Amino acid sequence: MTPTPRLLDRIERPQDLHRLTDDELQRLAQEVREHIIDTVGEIGGHFGANLGACELAVALHSVLDSPRDKVLWDVGHQAYPHKILTGRRDALPTIRQYEGLAPFCAIHESEHDIMGAGHASTAIGYAVGLKEGMRRRGEPDAGKVVAVVGDGAMTGGVAFEAVHQAGGLETPIVVVLNDNGMSIAPNVGALSRYFHRVRMNPKLYKAREDVEEGLTRLPAGIGAAFERLGPQFKESIKAFWAPGLFWEELGWAYMGVYDGHDVRSVRNALREALDANRPVVVHVATVKGKGFEPAEMGGLEGMEKWHAAKPKSIENRAPSTFKRTSKPAAPQYTAVFGEALVEEAKRDERVVGITAAMNTGTGLDLLQKALPDRYFDVGIAEQQAVLFASGLALEGIKPVCAIYSTFLQRAFDQIVHDVCLQKLNVVFAMDRAGLVGDDGPTHHGAFDISYLRCLPNMTLMAPRDEAMLVRMLRTALLYDDGPVALRYPRGEAVGVPLPRQILPVEIGTGEILREGSRVALIGYGSGVQKALEAADILGDVTVADARFAKPLDAALLAQLAGEHDLLVTVEEGVLNGGFGSAVLESLSDSGLALPRIMRIGLPDRYVTHGKPALLHAEVGYTGERIAERIEAALRDPALA
Repeated sequence: MTPTPRLLDRIERPQDLHRLTDDELQRLAQEVREHIIDTVGEIGGHFGANLGACELAVALHSVLDSPRDKVLWDVGHQAYPHKILTGRRDALPTIRQYEGLAPFCAIHESEHDIMGAGHASTAIGYAVGLKEGMRRRGEPDAGKVVAVVGDGAMTGGVAFEAVHQAGGLETPIVVVLNDNGMSIAPNVGALSRYFHRVRMNPKLYKAREDVEEGLTRLPAGIGAAFERLGPQFKESIKAFWAPGLFWEELGWAYMGVYDGHDVRSVRNALREALDANRPVVVHVATVKGKGFEPAEMGGLEGMEKWHAAKPKSIENRAPSTFKRTSKPAAPQYTAVFGEALVEEAKRDERVVGITAAMNTGTGLDLLQKALPDRYFDVGIAEQQAVLFASGLALEGIKPVCAIYSTFLQRAFDQIVHDVCLQKLNVVFAMDRAGLVGDDGPTHHGAFDISYLRCLPNMTLMAPRDEAMLVRMLRTALLYDDGPVALRYPRGEAVGVPLPRQILPVEIGTGEILREGSRVALIGYGSGVQKALEAADILGDVTVADARFAKPLDAALLAQLAGEHDLLVTVEEGVLNGGFGSAVLESLSDSGLALPRIMRIGLPDRYVTHGKPALLHAEVGYTGERIAERIEAALRDPALA
């Protein structure tokens, strides 16, 4: 029997959807879903959210004219269906691969990718700016603007700021609230519970009507009295029952809740919303992992597990039985940190952990299971995480904010104004420091050394291996003279044994690991291992672990400068304002005669996505490449 040709194979651009019927569009959405399961299950990548957004993407592109009309995908980890429908179907197997499709929307990749972002809660703000920009240049009808936002993203403050502005300006945009009940980890907080309560529940609408009507019918004049209370009373009733009141009060029209997997229903709602010429939110309910049973039927645990799929994790559209033959040589840094934090919390009852919707990613799921009352998830709200930690610190608690380096950028003002200015004892545990790999430039932890080093009262440290990570966490929690930021990379640690007795590290002290002549390599964090690899090639050179970027070990630097012809700093961060710059500044301020100094780190550009080993090779952050540069500098002093 000849298989039915795929509609998907006829879709080369979004306009190809315009001629399809509702039934054909429904079928197309399922073909998009199957294409994602087959492709991502083989190569790995964001998974659950994409499966839940197939009908949304089909419905949107069937009623809009992209790129004239703008579709904005918040975060972008649910935009694979969008990429498939906008000319990138056959390139999907390259997504997140080196020199392949970007993991999120990217404006350099396609005219249909209107914004490039990998951080949540930003799409509504973009949408308001786009539409107001059209109006400012005298073309208010230049295109329709729709932002697709997850309910998890609505826990982020910047989303509310944009909602407030759009309501005040009466900006004619549409927000599709893709409500699937969770972000990466299950959503938390009152707003999440509110969305959960109204999700696909017609009883709420009926109950609201019954209460409002029933109260006006009470006997003995009571009902009439309620009726005379007028609009304020009725608004109170609506506030109790109506799922859209939050939006209505801010000047938006609310539509919903719609079945987000019914293409016809979503299309009809979108048409009505787009014709309203005012801010409209279309609230749709979807299932994260739709069409893949382990995610769809596995509850919150299944959805969280299948947020992303590992390479070769799916075969014949079911979980693969494939097992790797070799075990990791060392534990993950994330796991080492998570286990160490549990032990620190047991040691000191003041210690608590805070995450911004990334409990598993930061290792805080271990604390959540072991000591749930010492664990806090604030949602996708890094600013609130730091403010919350500030309040705790003022009461003598020892908060640990476990936030990826790239996401901590979002809370920079709170770090400056609320933590450092007041010299509060907050610990920042920054996972994913350095090049993280397949998630690319939106997620690389490239800037934290530079953006934190300039802040008064801040202490910066980075471990060379997992044993030093455990010691530095203890050091940070024992420190009572201001904030401490601790950075460590993604992935496997070095493989050294963990210390039985955890001794703190003296603040501002480095350590010489091997001694040599002429050249001294000074590593910071993962840079120490790269320095040691280079030293194995070069032979007679000195290697030191700085351990701290602030305060620096000025005495050690002066010693190394006095005994060597060339100093080489090695860091997995941008060079501008980074660790190497700190070394230069320290030696310059000392008044000593300076040796030649070579700084090795990340370049002054955004590094692409791909496996970390490929990215390290591209930017010259390998032991072999560092050794080559040193040998060239020794031959030609002008190269240092």
